[in-house]
This record gives sequence, C-alpha cells and structure tokens, in this order.
Amino acid sequence: MSTEWEKLTQEVENLYNAGKCDRAISVAKKALTVAESNLGPNHPDVANSLYNLAYLYYNQGKYAQAEQFYERAFAIYENALGPDHPDVAMSLYNLASLYSQQGKYALAEPLFNRAMAIYEKTLGPDHPDVASSLHNLALLYFYQGQYMRAELLLKRALTIRVNALGSDHPYVAMSLFNLATLYNNQGQYEQAEPLYRHALAIYENALGPDHPDVAETLYNLANLYYNQGQYEQAEPLFKRALAIEENALGPDHPSVAEWLNNLANLYSDQGQYAQAEPLYKGALAIQEIALSPTHPDVANSLYNLANLYYHQGQYAQAEPLYKRALMIWENSLGPDHIYVANSLNRLANLYYNQGQIAQAELLFKRSLAIYENALRPDHPKVISSLKDLANFYRKTGRIKKAEALEDKLAASQPK
Repeated sequence: MSTEWEKLTQEVENLYNAGKCDRAISVAKKALTVAESNLGPNHPDVANSLYNLAYLYYNQGKYAQAEQFYERAFAIYENALGPDHPDVAMSLYNLASLYSQQGKYALAEPLFNRAMAIYEKTLGPDHPDVASSLHNLALLYFYQGQYMRAELLLKRALTIRVNALGSDHPYVAMSLFNLATLYNNQGQYEQAEPLYRHALAIYENALGPDHPDVAETLYNLANLYYNQGQYEQAEPLFKRALAIEENALGPDHPSVAEWLNNLANLYSDQGQYAQAEPLYKGALAIQEIALSPTHPDVANSLYNLANLYYHQGQYAQAEPLYKRALMIWENSLGPDHIYVANSLNRLANLYYNQGQIAQAELLFKRSLAIYENALRPDHPKVISSLKDLANFYRKTGRIKKAEALEDKLAASQPK
C-alpha cells in the first residue's frame, strides 16, 4: 500500500485521539480517495478507510453517514475475503453496534449473532474475540431490560477471558465491570460493589492510576453509592474520575463533558442546584464545540439542564431545552428511541403541572407507546410510564381509564 495512504491513515488516528474529529474526517476522506485511486473501489484497504470514516461519523452522532460507510465496508470485506472471514465478523459487529446505539435492537441482534458464529467457527469457542461478541450481545439484552439473558452471556465471556488472558488482564476487568453494572442497575448493590472494586484493582495495576478506564470504574462505583443515597462516598470518586479525564484528555474533551454531567447530577439530586448548573452549562459548551450542536450527547446535557430547571419549578426555562433535546434525539436516533420517550414523558409532566391537560395526555401516551414497542412489558421504563399515565387519568377524573391501566400494570408484574 502506498506510503501516502499509510501516513494519511496514521494522521486520522492522531487527529481523532486529539479530539479533532472534523479535521480527522477531512483527512480520512483524502485517504479513501488515495486508496480507491491506487487499488480500485473493492480492495480491503478501501474498506479500512471506509471503516475509519464510519467510526468518525459514529462518534459525532451522525449515524446515517456512519451506516452507509459501514455497509459499504462490510460488502467489500465479504466479497473480497469470503463470508466467514474474521474481518467480515468485525464489520458485522460494528454495524450491529451502530444499530444498538440507535435502539434498533431487532436489527442489531442477528448481526451480533452472525459475527459470533463466524468467530466461533474460525477461531474456536474459547477465543477472546468470541468473548467480545458475547459481551456486546449481552449489552444489547441489558439495554432492553433482559437481565437474565445478559447475565448468562457476561459470565461466559468472563470465563473465556480469564482462561485465555489471565485473571489480571484489562479485558477481565471489563467483564467484571459490566457484570457489576448489570447488578447495579437491578439494585443488587452487594453483588455489584466487590466486582467494581476487583475491576478497579486490575485496571490500576495494569494501566496505572490515571488511566481513563480507571476513571470510568471510579465513576460507576460512585454511581453505586449515589444510587443508595450515599452521596458523601460518591462525591470524592466522581471528582477523582473527573480529574483523571481532564489530565488525560484535556479540559475541552467530550469525555470531560460527560464527567461534568455526572458530578452535576450528584449535586442536582441533592438539591444543590447552584453547584450543578454551571457544571451542566460547562458540559454543554464543550460538547457543542467539540462534537456539534446536534450531537446526541448535546441533547443529554440539554435534558439534564432542563431537569434542573424543572425541579425548581422554572418551567419556562425548562421547556425549550426539553424541546431542543427532543428534536436532536428524534433526528439522530429516530422517533421511536427510548431517549425520545424520556423527553416526551418529562414534557408531559411539565405540561400537566401547568394545566395544559390535552398536550400532556398526548405526550404521556406517545412516550408509553415507544417504551412498550421497544422494551419488554416488565421493563422498569414501561412500568413507570404506565403508572404516570394512570396517575394522570386519576388526577383528571378519568377513573375508568386509570383502572384499565392499573389492571394492565398488575398483569405485567411478576407473580
């Protein structure tokens, strides 16, 4: 392959690592042109350039552009290498991850399964790449609230990684981390805490105390304490995680914005709104510059800031932020994503609190429909949404409608 292409490809990686995604995309396009000119449109190295472009667009939240490049890369790999090549599996995996990120779980699942089947056939059932496929399929089930299926896959992935890589490998820490997160989300804190601490010890020993993976584990351990109302234990862990990210990536990196949001959430949930507000605004400013004003992560910061105003009864300030977050998520993730439902539900409550009954009802119903379509009937989001609409009907004097939803709610609960 030409030296020019290799230099351009390396420059893309360097720019991405520096957080300069727009410049990286420009150079990646040039690398693609060079590859196509030198090797023709169907060479695997062309697919590599397409993959790089797709990955950059994915990280900017531009999923439509990412999808077309991932699909073209997949077609080249499959035609050039055959349907059972590991690079074909990698391409399937990336496309599945894109669908999963958008909440398109029905499209993602068969691609994850096919990728795993290729890895098992070509590499054997106990290869670390099989563990990676199991891990990502488990996350897909986790996002849908299918916790038992997720747990089985995460445990199998953990066993493979321990046997293949050793008990102190960072990938083992990753499996421990995700298993802990599964338990944390189900309120099984006693099971989650030792797994987080084990993962943290591995990361610190293998990667050093200032690595971003250490920061993420600290954050999730902090989140475990936060979920139990142990704010004094959570706060120093959040702050240490934020300091690691700022030192490793610089104060204007999108990941730093994520940690600012996390610390702000801690303050907001304690009613410390004056401390939370500048952190939310700081996160939003970083994301709008480093990512784009229409990135899904921008919507997350807008939503959080809107929640802060909502909880203080400042509905006039909250409403436009909720609406802007809703518009971004609808455009980037599609109208049926659960993030869209989250915004609709919050807007519905806002309208109800202001006496705008008709508008509130429409949004309550639309958010419930999205949750029911995307998630299982016993998922906490579905249950919470049913309760919200039932309570709404009771408070507005429509008792029969409320009772019908309450009956539906009772039927969805485990016996």
